[in-house]
Amino acid sequence: MKLHEYQAKQVFADAGVPTPESKLASDVDGVVAAAEEIGYPVAVKAQVQVGGRGKAGGIKLVDDEQEAREAADSILGMDLKGYHVDRVLVEEAVDFTNELYVGITMDRGEGKPVAMVSTKGGVDIEAVAEETPEAIAREHIDPSFGMHPYQARKAVYDAGVPGEIARDVSSVLTTLYQLWSDRDGADAEINPLMVTSDNDVIAADAVMNIDEDALFRQPELAEMEDEAASGDALEQKADEYNFDYVRLEGNTGIIGNGAGLVMTTLDLVDHYGGEPANFLDVGGGAKADRIANALDMVFSDENVDSVVFNIFGGITRGDEVAKGINEALEQFDEIPKPVVVRLAGTNWEEGMEILNEDLVTVEQTLEDAVQRAVEYADEVNEQ
Repeated sequence: MKLHEYQAKQVFADAGVPTPESKLASDVDGVVAAAEEIGYPVAVKAQVQVGGRGKAGGIKLVDDEQEAREAADSILGMDLKGYHVDRVLVEEAVDFTNELYVGITMDRGEGKPVAMVSTKGGVDIEAVAEETPEAIAREHIDPSFGMHPYQARKAVYDAGVPGEIARDVSSVLTTLYQLWSDRDGADAEINPLMVTSDNDVIAADAVMNIDEDALFRQPELAEMEDEAASGDALEQKADEYNFDYVRLEGNTGIIGNGAGLVMTTLDLVDHYGGEPANFLDVGGGAKADRIANALDMVFSDENVDSVVFNIFGGITRGDEVAKGINEALEQFDEIPKPVVVRLAGTNWEEGMEILNEDLVTVEQTLEDAVQRAVEYADEVNEQ
C-alpha cells in the first residue's frame, strides 16, 4: 500500500522527523486559505503517487494570493502522467542550501534491509544509482538487532555529508529505519532531505510504502488505505478485480499470469526499445471473465498504445484465456488498441485455434510477441 505524500509526512512527523508546516486542500479557495494561514511563500504540490511531479507541472512555488490561485487552478483537475489530481498539499517553502537523499528498502539479493544516503538529493535516485552508483552510500542492517548508531553514522560519513549536519542526518536515518521496521514498511525515503542555511534538516518530501500482507498489524495505516488509493481510478479497479497491478509510465500494456512471467515481459519490452505501461498479473487459473476484466483495465489506460498477452498454461488453460480474449474484444465495434498474444503450456494449441485472428495478432514466441507489440506502440506514436 502506497501512502500519499501528506500521509507519509504525518507518519514521519509523529515519529519526530522535521517536516514543513502543511495543509491539504481540494479547491482553489482552500489553497488560498491554507497559504495565508501558513504564510507565503508556499509550495502547492499535487497529491498523486507518481514521480517527476515538478517537471510535469504538478508542483509550483507561489509568493502571493494571485499566484496561489493560478497554481491551484492549473494543478487541481489536471491529468498528471495518467493520474487525476483532486487534492494538493499546501506547504511552507523551505529556503535550502543543499538537498540530500535518505532511504530504507529491502535488498533481496542480500536478504537484508539496506539504509541508503546520498548527497545527490532532489533528483531521480534511480538514475543516480544507475549512472553514479558510488554516489549512494549503503549500509546493510541485521533485522534481528536493528540499526546500530554506528551504522547510521557510517552511512552518513561514507556519503560525504558535511560534519555540521551529520548528527541530524544520522538521527533522521535511524528514525526512518525504525519506522520502516515498526510499520511493516516496503520502502521509506525522503527525497529531498533539505538542508537550510541554519544547518537544519527538513523532510521536503516523503515516501512510505507498506507491506499489504501486514496491514492487519497496522490498523492506523489500514484506515488510510482507501484514501491513499483514491487518486488513481485504475488502481481502484485493480482492487475490485483482485489483480496484482502497478501502473508505470510507458505505452506498451502487459498482461500475464504469474509475477515472474510478467516481470520477464517487462524486461523484454525494455530490451526491444519499448516502455512498459503496467505490471498486471491475472494469477493462476484465470477464467474467461477474468481475462476480459484484465483487458478492460489495460484498455482504460490512456497511456497504452498496444497490449501484449504472455500466458503460460499450468492451472491456467490456454483455451480459457483465448475465450476470454475473444469475448472481451468482440464487444467492440473497433478494437481500441492492437493486441498481441503468446500462449504456451496447458491447452495452448487449442487456445491458438480458438483465437480470432481478425481481432488479435498471434505470435509463437514471447520474443516475437513483445517485438510486435513494441512496433505497434511505435506506429501509434508516429501517427
